[in-house]
Amino acid sequence: MMLIDVHAHMADETFAADLEAVLEAAAAVGVGGIVTVSEDVKDAHRVLELAGRFPILKPCLGLYPDRLDLDLAEAMVTLIRSHRDRLVGIGEVGLDHWVVKETKDREIQAQVFAKFIALSQELDLPLNVHSRSAGRHTVQFLREQGARRVLLHAFDGKASAAMEGITAGYYFSIPPSVVRSQQKQKLLRHLPLDRLLLESDSPVLGPDPAARNEPKNVLISCQAVASAKGVPVEEVARVTTENARRLFSKAFVPAGSGSPDGKNGAQER
Repeated sequence: MMLIDVHAHMADETFAADLEAVLEAAAAVGVGGIVTVSEDVKDAHRVLELAGRFPILKPCLGLYPDRLDLDLAEAMVTLIRSHRDRLVGIGEVGLDHWVVKETKDREIQAQVFAKFIALSQELDLPLNVHSRSAGRHTVQFLREQGARRVLLHAFDGKASAAMEGITAGYYFSIPPSVVRSQQKQKLLRHLPLDRLLLESDSPVLGPDPAARNEPKNVLISCQAVASAKGVPVEEVARVTTENARRLFSKAFVPAGSGSPDGKNGAQER
């Protein structure tokens, strides 16, 4: 049984002391790939470095939506272009109306996001999208901009907004915090299995909000999806892995051949 974690922050300093052990624990439960996103340019270089050391990590470069700087966005665009052959996607990018409140700041945020949507189309790389407290706005903006290959991570919007994304062909990933979130449980009941993926959003959005989250906990996401859909865990693992391969252009190797050596509210990343 192979599992794919499609959104994690493995360059986070909380993993600096024991990253190898964390990746080994993930591989032990069947995790065969971890899409590792960046938040800024410094973080992006760290993601690339770690992906070079640990093949289980799949690099995905982007700019967190609270970075309201068009010049910084251009620097990230340049970096993504220069490493396009190594990347599985562009992210984390998107809209955040939880942190960004002012209209003028949201306008800059949308301009930055539009740059990455255009880059996604240019390079044919999927978008790994943040949409905290902006679910419907984000789906509508993606559709207006013509985005095609999209993952909406830890979506905290209404099911009706999510279904607009489903109509557009977008995917949604479920974090382990689903076990303690009524919103995500309700969302899960509405979303079809063939559009679902698994994520950890490590080191946050774990089953225990007080503990560091790890990629191994995508197994908890898988179990939650299986329970909600009334299907075996193995079937959820198979379908979500196929979905991940489809969205990320078959970036993930078969189970057993990869190894670590070779946020609703304020917590979401």
